[in-house]
Amino acid sequence: MERMEFALQEIKFAAGDSGSFSGYGAVFGNIDSYGDMIQKGAFARTIHEAKTTGNWPAMLEQHGGFGLTASDLTPIGVWTDMEEDDVGLKLSGSFAPTPRGQEMRALMQMKPRPAINGLSIGYQAIKWKARSTPEEPRRTLEEVKLYEISPVTFPANGKARVSGVKSIDEMNTLSEFESFLREVGRLSISEAKGVIARIRRASPREAGDGEITQLAELVKLSGRFC
Repeated sequence: MERMEFALQEIKFAAGDSGSFSGYGAVFGNIDSYGDMIQKGAFARTIHEAKTTGNWPAMLEQHGGFGLTASDLTPIGVWTDMEEDDVGLKLSGSFAPTPRGQEMRALMQMKPRPAINGLSIGYQAIKWKARSTPEEPRRTLEEVKLYEISPVTFPANGKARVSGVKSIDEMNTLSEFESFLREVGRLSISEAKGVIARIRRASPREAGDGEITQLAELVKLSGRFC
């Protein structure tokens, strides 16, 4: 599953204490940090299927973290409407009256600025057009299948704010990966160490911190980052 992140646009909360809000979860014509761009019509099938079958994309927190526990993948609310307009994917949703749902609502309503200011979509690219000239996007996504839409801490420009953290491709040791889990994945020290322990148990070939040659494979075993 791929992800594309956007700064929240025109988020409006309903009056009263309902926890309902609306805004744009994706913007057409916006080239993301991977060089992809979504064109109008890409969400049409997902929207139609959601409204006819009742199987809607989930509303998770931070993409469900690492999916290591049931609470990681427990939704914090529901999306109640989706439609495409000339701007992008217009969403309406409602936070659950649960501690995590209301915490997210409070973070998004903070003043003088929201503490959470991004939405990220988890999707599968179904149909796209590859670039034919250097000036074009890497891919123009013509159809995508949405699986989940998450409020996230780091919006589209988030990579600039975590530039001091090594990417997975640059890591050589489990110690570096543990730091990545804590700084980018927002895990506690004990949670990060727990992930590392799982990797060690799942990969008996790994002999020591300085002898990792297939970290990407190990990352998949941790559940989310790959």
